Amino acid sequence: MDQFVVSARKYRPTAFEAVVGQRHVAETLMHEIESNKLAQAFLFTGPRGVGKTTCARILAKVINSREPGVDPNQDFAFNIFELDAASNNSVDDIRHLIEQVRIPPQIGKYKVYIIDEVHMLSAAAFNAFLKTLEEPPPYAIFILATTEKHKILPTILSRCQVFNFSRIEIKDMVAHLKEIAEKENISADENALHLIARKADGGLRDALSIFDQLVSFSGGEVTYQKAIEILNVLDTETFFRVTAALLDRDIATCLNTLDDTIRKGFDASGFVGGLAGHFRNLAMCKDARTVELLDVAEGFKQKFAEQAGRASFAFLLNGLQMLNDCDEKYKASRNPRLLVELCLMKLANLDTYLKGLQDLEELKKKFLK
Repeated sequence: MDQFVVSARKYRPTAFEAVVGQRHVAETLMHEIESNKLAQAFLFTGPRGVGKTTCARILAKVINSREPGVDPNQDFAFNIFELDAASNNSVDDIRHLIEQVRIPPQIGKYKVYIIDEVHMLSAAAFNAFLKTLEEPPPYAIFILATTEKHKILPTILSRCQVFNFSRIEIKDMVAHLKEIAEKENISADENALHLIARKADGGLRDALSIFDQLVSFSGGEVTYQKAIEILNVLDTETFFRVTAALLDRDIATCLNTLDDTIRKGFDASGFVGGLAGHFRNLAMCKDARTVELLDVAEGFKQKFAEQAGRASFAFLLNGLQMLNDCDEKYKASRNPRLLVELCLMKLANLDTYLKGLQDLEELKKKFLK
């Protein structure tokens, strides 16, 4: 029986062209290599799971494989040294690294040192590293990776070329997950993949881990309903149903839906946040120029557009304000469920209140003439 390899490792990019969502970083590094203007110290910073270590490994391989007479398929394992600063953060660890730097490479042109989670180094270790980082041997390249740039000493930052890795967009993650599903002969619903990408919050590694979990749970067929079940998130249909009830002033349906949500184990604050997100998406549908800002799968866009046609922008704007206030008061409330129920009741009568204000303004104008 073959050993299972997680998708994050199995489909880790081995070339800059395959890196997902970091085109600005990949192109800049390739231009530097081609023009022979490669810096000797880099700092890769950004959220977790966005490709910092992957790009560091690709860079290490590319700069050695471009030398004449070198086999481009060689992995150059003896030229790449990785140090986990989270567990090797002392002065002695850095001294050992500096001693290694003095030895030139046996094959290839460069020795590349990748220091992950570099912000975990102690202040003394940073200071011991300064001189080597400022004046390294011509064959040494340092790549520092971190999720917390603000913790790194300014003296280190000033010696590095800084690359900011951005969160990976949902559409890029969905496209990558589709590609993997096709290679693995897995049937995957696009709405489910979109949900995975949203849950991953910009981290492709997280998205791939969730994808593997879903494939195992569903037996090779990833559906939207199974994704909702395993990820423990509220179904979008719930918010469509609640919003329709609010527009119809059907308080009973709203309260019963809230009760069902709580009985399923969801927190009422999650319900409020989800409904606020739903109102936000409806507001984006009110203008053709903001439709692209919709944070939903293609399969739901038409449904959002239809429901947005029923709700006025004033209702959505005031509703968002009320839901935001409810969310802020939730933790301090002695009876949080009642707070949410009151918010739903007010929302159900919001249209009547807004219409009353409009009539009042018209009366004022009439009598002030």
